[in-house]
Amino acid sequence: MAERESCSLGNGTSTAVYTNLLAPSEGIHSLLQDGLSFTPLDASSDGTIQPFSRSPKLQRKAAKTAQPSQEQLTRRIQELQAETSKTKARIQSLKKRKADLSRTTEVMKQQVREHFENMRCILKQDEQVILDSLELDLRHTRTKLDQVLKKWDNYHDQVTKSMSSIQRTLSKSTTAKEGEQGHSETASLKKPDTSEKEIRLNEERFERLLKTLSSISKNLKARLQRKTLLLDSFPIMIDRQSCHNLIRVTSEGRGMSFSGSACPAPEHPLQFDKVCCALGSSPITAGQSYWEVNVRCCSAWAVGVAYDTLERKGNDKGAKLGRNRNSWCVEFQNRNLTAWHNNRHISCQGVGQTPIRKVGVWVNYDKGQLIFYDAKNMVVLQKFSAAMTPVFDRAHHQFTQPLYPAIRFLRPPDNQVWPNHLEFCSQKFL
Repeated sequence: MAERESCSLGNGTSTAVYTNLLAPSEGIHSLLQDGLSFTPLDASSDGTIQPFSRSPKLQRKAAKTAQPSQEQLTRRIQELQAETSKTKARIQSLKKRKADLSRTTEVMKQQVREHFENMRCILKQDEQVILDSLELDLRHTRTKLDQVLKKWDNYHDQVTKSMSSIQRTLSKSTTAKEGEQGHSETASLKKPDTSEKEIRLNEERFERLLKTLSSISKNLKARLQRKTLLLDSFPIMIDRQSCHNLIRVTSEGRGMSFSGSACPAPEHPLQFDKVCCALGSSPITAGQSYWEVNVRCCSAWAVGVAYDTLERKGNDKGAKLGRNRNSWCVEFQNRNLTAWHNNRHISCQGVGQTPIRKVGVWVNYDKGQLIFYDAKNMVVLQKFSAAMTPVFDRAHHQFTQPLYPAIRFLRPPDNQVWPNHLEFCSQKFL
């Protein structure tokens, strides 16, 4: 028989507990033989039953279900009153901001109206000056014509008098000699002066004026359109870690030049090792953005945007702008301007005889739109959007990764020097 130990229950009664394990059937039989009894925990028991201590979770649950005290309710009311005051103050602040927004917008509108009214006044004054100039030219021309007309009127009177004199002579049946003498007196005929043909409005000056006005109108329209895009402009710095080792970045970080000697610095994992390319340091992830690239000091270049996943190593199409699905660009080489994406290209329209000096780049990230401009006259060089899907075999209604501005030096023809300089324009020079 195993040894027994006694343990105390809640009512103080001792109970025998076996410390050694028995076989299941043998243990139960032994317990029955030894007459082990359990004290029932009922109401007839004389001792007080102590329950086990509750867990913290049950205590918290019981505290929640318990009725709060008067002090707790008072404290809660004070907290709610303080929160109500804060909420009212916040509402008043938002209402004030809403009213201030309306007032600020009206002030801005008034300032815009004043600026455009000033421009209209300047245009009106210039229009009046031009009209007065035309009117003055008309008066001078009329004066000259009046003088010529007066001379011809006098000559007409003389001819009329001569005719009358001859007719009187004929009516008196004078001799033919007298008639010939009378006729000889009026034989001097007046010939038109060549200077009379030059009496006219200054039409050449007027044609030059119209051409100038047309040029001003186009330029004004381009400047107003550019003004709208410049509202979304932001400064761009070149990511020096991405530059090829033949590229030298200027001190301010916006321009880069091609160098014939490699930089002795160690190669960075994000550096282009074969393609003379560089990316901007700031990504575009939302909204609208505009910037310009000065290309006038470069004979062969590419300007565009690219995902950060653009390959940096090697010289295959995965690392070249526009030759993959991770980049878009326009490039100028061999006097041809083309747009590239997904290794497909198209000739840019609207390109004049004058070389492009600045390329404007506008991105509407949320709508998946990318437009390249000639920044001088705001002519659209190329537009990338869902409408261009058949051309570039790429259906993109939105950009899927952050976009980085990108510029690249291209190899010029053998008879030209290597390109020298490309630069992201500063905002003060836009």
